Amino acid sequence: MAPAQRAGRDAMYGNIAPMTVGQGMQGGWGFGMAVRTRRGDYAPLGQFGWDGGTGTSVYADPVHGVTGVLLTQVGVSTPDSPRLVHDFWTTLYQAVED
Repeated sequence: MAPAQRAGRDAMYGNIAPMTVGQGMQGGWGFGMAVRTRRGDYAPLGQFGWDGGTGTSVYADPVHGVTGVLLTQVGVSTPDSPRLVHDFWTTLYQAVED
């Protein structure tokens, strides 16, 4: 990731806590979507997908053979929205055995 891309990502996600899912602070870009390039929480390297600004989140995990889709009717406008996304993915990965 180029320094300018990293700065843009940090500016966008750095103050949204706990935005640790998907792109958040754990990944890079590939073919127009987020690709996990660092393991900082529950998801493995190679997980790919996208968090939408309207309260959606979709990722595929080729390591575990899991795909998750979250569709809500709230945008990412309060700290509760990212927490909901985080809780969804945490719950999904708690159900997956390594």
